[in-house]
Amino acid sequence: MRTRSRILGIDPGSRTTGYGIIDKQGSNLGFVACGTIRTGGSGNIPERLLAIFEGLEKIISLHGPDVAAVEEVFMARNPRSALTLGHARGAAVLAVMRSGLRVHDYSPRLVKQAVAGYGRADKAQVQHMVTALLDLSAAPSSDAADALAVAICHANRMIVPEDASS
Repeated sequence: MRTRSRILGIDPGSRTTGYGIIDKQGSNLGFVACGTIRTGGSGNIPERLLAIFEGLEKIISLHGPDVAAVEEVFMARNPRSALTLGHARGAAVLAVMRSGLRVHDYSPRLVKQAVAGYGRADKAQVQHMVTALLDLSAAPSSDAADALAVAICHANRMIVPEDASS
């Protein structure tokens, strides 16, 4: 019997942070949950960071993942946008760490390559492949699909040990 590993994928954003949770058992992947944490566009940055932190703490408490994978900050054209995204990512990582989970980081290119086979795949391609790989009846939002892609990327790179009782 193989052990199950529950993976939380996070696509950080200062206005919308996507999350996706999958189970990996052997080579099989199963969908658990996905969604977004919306921080509201009018709130100041500290309030948005708190919303991300608290939202992820609730999700972790509800679904009990074993590990988390977070997408790294991409190089934005606007330095201010990159800095704000870095703050959002920091709030997400802190929530995961406070919950006692290990965090793994993946570049956007590696995540896209893991699900679409092409490191420059667009959001629609990622959504389509995530829907197909997890056998979903409908496509998740683009932010949730990106987070599920991060979780799938981690699942493809990890080794789940055989259960000692097998």
